[in-house]
Amino acid sequence: MAFLKNQTNLNEFILEGFSYLAELQVLLFFVFLVTYIITLLGNTLIILLIKLNPSLQTPMYFFLVNLSFLEMCYTTSVVPQMLVHLLTEHKSISLARCAAQMYAFTILGLTECCLLAAMAYDRYVAICHPLHYTVIMNRRVCAQLAAASWITCISVEIAQTTWIFSLPFCGSKHIQHFFCDILPVVKMACTDTSKNEILVMAVSTIFIMSPFLLIILSYIRIISTILKLPSAKGRRKAFSTCSSHLMVVTLFFGTALFTYLIPKSSYTPRSDQMISLMYTVVSPFLNPIIYTLRNKEVKGAFKKTVSRLFSVQNPTN
Repeated sequence: MAFLKNQTNLNEFILEGFSYLAELQVLLFFVFLVTYIITLLGNTLIILLIKLNPSLQTPMYFFLVNLSFLEMCYTTSVVPQMLVHLLTEHKSISLARCAAQMYAFTILGLTECCLLAAMAYDRYVAICHPLHYTVIMNRRVCAQLAAASWITCISVEIAQTTWIFSLPFCGSKHIQHFFCDILPVVKMACTDTSKNEILVMAVSTIFIMSPFLLIILSYIRIISTILKLPSAKGRRKAFSTCSSHLMVVTLFFGTALFTYLIPKSSYTPRSDQMISLMYTVVSPFLNPIIYTLRNKEVKGAFKKTVSRLFSVQNPTN
């Protein structure tokens, strides 16, 4: 990371994290460790179920595989470092590792915004244009939507993070957060960062709000179409196909918008940490639960997979 050289008098930051909860840090370690393991297992299970069951080889589940993989990487970019710091007194992170964490976290977070928008578009086509669904949402289109999400977000966040770490850092090196988030790091620069913060807010507004608005527009059309269906059973069935996605969108975007787009003057570092836990730990943990407990197809695929495994282990004579 050549851009880090000669730009700063600091070679590391101190992530204060949950230092103010000194007596609870061991308990927090075990809570977050169990949550992290369940997150990895839950998302891995979803990926395996979709790959092993032909009935789930549809555009909706193609995007769900991408989302599950992304969620595992997303939480991994933050939680392991946080777990280490919960058990150590010196909670330092080198400038290079801090930059790497921000690269990973911001790329994955922004990509999730775009993937959730692509999933909303998929549900819109399925419900509003069911007769043309297989033609519109073919494999090529699905792959293009997923690739566009990744490529766009990688390009944007590489540029933004490189620019942030080209700022001069000096003086205090204590960050009141448990990971290298954008605004806490920008505030460490020993220069006037007001314009930088405005630019960060502008990028967040464009690349978080744009997918969010696409999701809102998709669901306006979806709900309008569902309400026009003649039977109550048809309305329930149509809504059930997008209820899990709607819950995930509400959970993820609700906390993301609250964190990045609302003025920071009324918040404390501790409240910011609690909100950040929602989208770095809680949301990736809950998503597999939401998609399994509320999805009949996934539950049916799970039962079939388990039955096949038992039949292989106990073949009839």
